[in-house]
Amino acid sequence: MNHDVSSVRIEDITQAAERIRGAVTYTPLNLSLTLSEITGARVYLKFENLQYTGSFKGRGARNRLLNVEHGHGVIAMSAGNHAQGVAHHGSMLGIETTIVMPENTPFVKVARTHDLGATVELAGADVMESAGRALELAEAPLLEFIHPFDDPAVIAGQGTIALEMLEQEPELDIIVAAVGGGGLASGLAVACAAHDKPTKVIGVQTERYPSMADRLEARPSSALAGSTVADGIAVTEPGELTSAILAEHDVEILVVSETAIEESIALLLEIEKTVVEGAGAAALAAMIDYPDVFADKRVGLVLCGGNIDPRTLAVVTLRGLANQGRLNRIRVELDDTPGRLALVSTLIADAAANVVQVDHDGLGSTGARSTILDLRIDTLDHEHAHRVLGVLREAGLRADLLPW
Repeated sequence: MNHDVSSVRIEDITQAAERIRGAVTYTPLNLSLTLSEITGARVYLKFENLQYTGSFKGRGARNRLLNVEHGHGVIAMSAGNHAQGVAHHGSMLGIETTIVMPENTPFVKVARTHDLGATVELAGADVMESAGRALELAEAPLLEFIHPFDDPAVIAGQGTIALEMLEQEPELDIIVAAVGGGGLASGLAVACAAHDKPTKVIGVQTERYPSMADRLEARPSSALAGSTVADGIAVTEPGELTSAILAEHDVEILVVSETAIEESIALLLEIEKTVVEGAGAAALAAMIDYPDVFADKRVGLVLCGGNIDPRTLAVVTLRGLANQGRLNRIRVELDDTPGRLALVSTLIADAAANVVQVDHDGLGSTGARSTILDLRIDTLDHEHAHRVLGVLREAGLRADLLPW
């Protein structure tokens, strides 16, 4: 593997832009007035979640596949987005593709990768173990290995995003993007360094997988590992070439909380009406966790992917509503006599709140003549929820807010 930072130049990125033109979407860069008001910066969103495969990964995959020798097939390891990019563009170019995915990869991602034309093999507990199997298979004749991030052609393909962003908004002060192995941020850094106006690149990692931040700061790994909503950047070992490029260009890596990522997914869904995965929301999460870094700047956020599991999206959305005080759990204890449930419903309605779920438990109360109601109610915010609670208590009912 070539770890020479000069192996990715601005010329490589401009050539990649020509090579992949028409095969990937020139995605919009839109100013978000609402997010600008919230963050105190001028926020522009690059909608890479609108690519055909749902992420930016097709750019680097396409550029690398164009280098595959005639008659060769390719193999790659991936838990999702790189797999789909390689499978889709391999099919378009008539190249046979094999993808090794971790054994615990969600069925929907396995099925999607297969439907895009790849042969899928499940091996290993995580992507790094899958890589071992992929490299074994790559020893076969006429089979080339395509690394998801530590490859000059892949990095150059990802860098085309910055070319588009700086063409769409030349005055950007900062471009922010998620970092897993570092391929995207590396390409952005090389492209931004060649721009007429200095444009800083900031990378973002989740607190559970800060592998690149640790590498660049030359400190022991602080990875918490385990599950993360940003599974697309859950990388334990960053790339060697990408690490060198990011160090060469003084790219800062901000480590954000899982809470900020979840909040950002919910904000982008509600405000921009766009669906992003955890990695796709990481850039906005950095603005939430580090507002002073971005205040009064023109900031471009790369929404790098939208391939989020629907169940995860549902949970994140409900948790977001709860954190804003818009969805609440209230427990009410009342006499088990006719009309009491109707009274509770009327009191809540008169307080301008809405009941969305009722669980009635006559056996869980403190007395034989009382009953427990667990309610989920919609309110405007935390203050409104406490006003509803006060109305219930003023009516002589025992009522409490429950944690989620």
